[in-house]
Amino acid sequence: MLNTPHIVGDVMTETVAAVQREARFKEIVETMDRWKVSALPVLAGEGRVVGVVSEADLLPKEEFRESDPDRLEQLRRVDDVRRAEAVTAGELMTSPAHTVRADATLSQAARIMARESVKRLPVVDAHGLLRGIVSRADLLKVFLRTDEDIAQEVSRDVVGTLFAAPTRDLQVAVDEGVVTLSGRIRDTSLVPVLARLVRSVEGVVDVEFEVTGAASARPEPPVVGWPV
Repeated sequence: MLNTPHIVGDVMTETVAAVQREARFKEIVETMDRWKVSALPVLAGEGRVVGVVSEADLLPKEEFRESDPDRLEQLRRVDDVRRAEAVTAGELMTSPAHTVRADATLSQAARIMARESVKRLPVVDAHGLLRGIVSRADLLKVFLRTDEDIAQEVSRDVVGTLFAAPTRDLQVAVDEGVVTLSGRIRDTSLVPVLARLVRSVEGVVDVEFEVTGAASARPEPPVVGWPV
């Protein structure tokens, strides 16, 4: 599957706005406004990611500006109360940062984002140094592939691999990312395997089947919408 980006390094943004942990509150706000972002990696030394500061980390200062939190709120929102009094990125940031390596798959990055409820991940090297950033929107770029590209990859790298060579009995059609395989397949027990392989092609939204088994004296009815 040579035509699709499989790793974070293929879709990440390499030019990244970031701040040092010593950056002051106003500098953080100005940087976010200038770069039109809602969160910034926080760096130490020569670029090691030590945390992330977001708009949510900054808002408690405005929230508690006119009145101090009561005792119950102080106990319930310890981190927010602390951030309301903070003035540097190091004091405001969420740490440790949730990061990802450039060689991680897009699926791995998506799982981290979902598990940690974050919209973007700093991309780091083996030493924790910042190399880029990947967002939810970046991971969705794979769905911008054309139907023609997807059809070619499914025919070549899935059907061609599973059946040793592309078969004329099995046709591949793609419409808005939905792959339909139709025709004749010698062993319909391979349908679930075929479905998993097709879904692994990036850009595929869904897969449907309209296939029959091998020719016989008593033809089998077509398998439509095979449960996979």
